[in-house]
Amino acid sequence: MPRSEVAVDDAYRRRHMYLFLLVLVVGTQVGFQGWRTLFNNFAVEVGGLSGFDVGLIQSVREVPGFLALTALYLLLIIREHRLAALSVCVLGLGVALAGLLPTTAGLVFTTLLMSFGFHYFETMNQSLTLQYFSRAEAPLVMGRLRGAAALTNIPVGAAIFFLARAVGYTGMFALLGGVAVAAGLWAMTRDPSSVDIPLQSKRMTLKARYWLYYVLTFLGGARRQIFVAFAVFLLVQRFGYSIEQVTALFVLNNVVNFFAAPMVGRAVNRFGERAVLSVEYAGLTLVFAGYALTDSGLVAGALYVVNNVLYNAAMAIKTFYHKIADPADIASGMAVGFTINHIAAVIIPLLGGLLWLADHRIVFLGAAGLSLASLLFSQLVSSELAKGPARA
Repeated sequence: MPRSEVAVDDAYRRRHMYLFLLVLVVGTQVGFQGWRTLFNNFAVEVGGLSGFDVGLIQSVREVPGFLALTALYLLLIIREHRLAALSVCVLGLGVALAGLLPTTAGLVFTTLLMSFGFHYFETMNQSLTLQYFSRAEAPLVMGRLRGAAALTNIPVGAAIFFLARAVGYTGMFALLGGVAVAAGLWAMTRDPSSVDIPLQSKRMTLKARYWLYYVLTFLGGARRQIFVAFAVFLLVQRFGYSIEQVTALFVLNNVVNFFAAPMVGRAVNRFGERAVLSVEYAGLTLVFAGYALTDSGLVAGALYVVNNVLYNAAMAIKTFYHKIADPADIASGMAVGFTINHIAAVIIPLLGGLLWLADHRIVFLGAAGLSLASLLFSQLVSSELAKGPARA
């Protein structure tokens, strides 16, 4: 095939892969963001759950992330894009069933189902993005997809804000989960794959030269789970945020992130991974210290928005790996990364729930310490990149 025709076909495949991932990202966000928005109030108001119960459920939620490595074995029998679509269907089913099972055991079950779908999709999403887009394109695509996710969350938040009281928790969970299932079913009918992509390793790949990627991923997972499990819980339990206030905060957060996420993607290309990660980790140290020390619900809400903006910079860890990894290691690297990310995350929400009973400030000061450790390790990114790019 002439070079011009190869280029046209390559661009065609990239466009279709982008559309494929975009639809699945939107479906995932409708289900997952809806679950996140409703969960804490549902757990407190309907289930009567304590901080320990919430910590337990959040720990269970991270078990599928720890098992994300098993996605490699599923790839022996199903192609990556098919697994991505199926995962979104499973996520939607877990969300749809959540409103029917308000007990601790019921929420453990539906959360596990939702979480398997979410983590498997995110593994495939990141893998396909790094495989199909160049090192310069990947951060831009990641930023655009994150921006699309933020934009999706705005109407989701508005729908919950206006319909939650009329429809009820059960109806809202079913509606949001149904949208995710529909997106997954649509994607099952599409094939955006290409035979020109390097064949991916179907086994766990741990290599010494990826050590910094593993360390940053581990610290990020431990720190992020404190945020996911306890930031909104702090707003609801300590500062008395209602479901309408939590939803309004989520809408504001996503308006800000719709603009911020693509800017972070461009910043990775312009300033490099080390600079972007340094800003993220320094900022997160201050944010988590702020959670621990503030007595103002307004300040805590503002910190939540800043927290989410800074987390966009985590894409720089993926682009760093993209630049040092062998092309055949992309899929396994994303799966291994998700597992490493969740090693501490399986334990930390439960431990945080116990510490919360003593003093909530201990939980957030621990996260500030993890952010400082990440800041120190991120200074080594440039030296690892200087050792040479991945083999072509």
